[in-house]
Amino acid sequence: MNAFLATVRISFRRQLTYRAANLSGLATNLMFGFFRASVLIALYREQPSVNGLTLQGAITYAGLTQAMIGYLSFFHWYELMHTVYDGQVGSDLLKPLDYFLYWLGVDAGRALGTLLIRGVPLFLVFALFYDVVLPLSLLQWGAFLLSLLFALLISFGWRFMVNLASFWTPNAIGIGRFAFGLSWTFSGFFFPLALFPDWLAEFSRLSPFGASVYIPIQVFIGNVSGIELTKSLIIQLTWIVILVILDHIILNRGVRKLVIQGG
Repeated sequence: MNAFLATVRISFRRQLTYRAANLSGLATNLMFGFFRASVLIALYREQPSVNGLTLQGAITYAGLTQAMIGYLSFFHWYELMHTVYDGQVGSDLLKPLDYFLYWLGVDAGRALGTLLIRGVPLFLVFALFYDVVLPLSLLQWGAFLLSLLFALLISFGWRFMVNLASFWTPNAIGIGRFAFGLSWTFSGFFFPLALFPDWLAEFSRLSPFGASVYIPIQVFIGNVSGIELTKSLIIQLTWIVILVILDHIILNRGVRKLVIQGG
């Protein structure tokens, strides 16, 4: 546990050192947030809500998804893949920490740093320009933070599995682009799933992509509560368990296939 926490701490500090990159990322994501909010306002026109999602909720959705991009890193992450190709994976596998836990610690530190210096400030600035929905109780805030943590674990589980493709192929970037393209499509990032056809919306909600992006936002804006909230958290927990099991199965097989510089 001490090794894991140390990994998180080092990764967190490293993330804080990239001030210029963090500020530029914040500004870029904020501008896209304004753009997406404007598109949704034009789309709704005079309609008060669509499939239970109000215009205010949709605008909040736009701001939150932009704030979560860096935290989840759901759409672009090849760090593990690069260590396989440059040979660093050899030393990583010999660390006094399980390989999966090591990378989870690295990602957790990165995510926490990104959330604090990009995600939270972005949403606060966004809220100055738009009337956003906020949780109404401490219980709702707590449920949102728990759902947000689950979202990170799902996101990491998916990204870790995608990167493990590098254990079998000399260039898995193409596989990664396809896999992360699925994330963009089915997470509800581009538009709230309430605006999708019913069958596609339901499929996306039950997928790991919707569980990591759509569910936390639904909790935040208050669209799920009581039994529905419990079901949503169970969906997230289920995907965490599934992905962790798959990650370990694929990792164990990948290590046996891995060849580092011909050795």
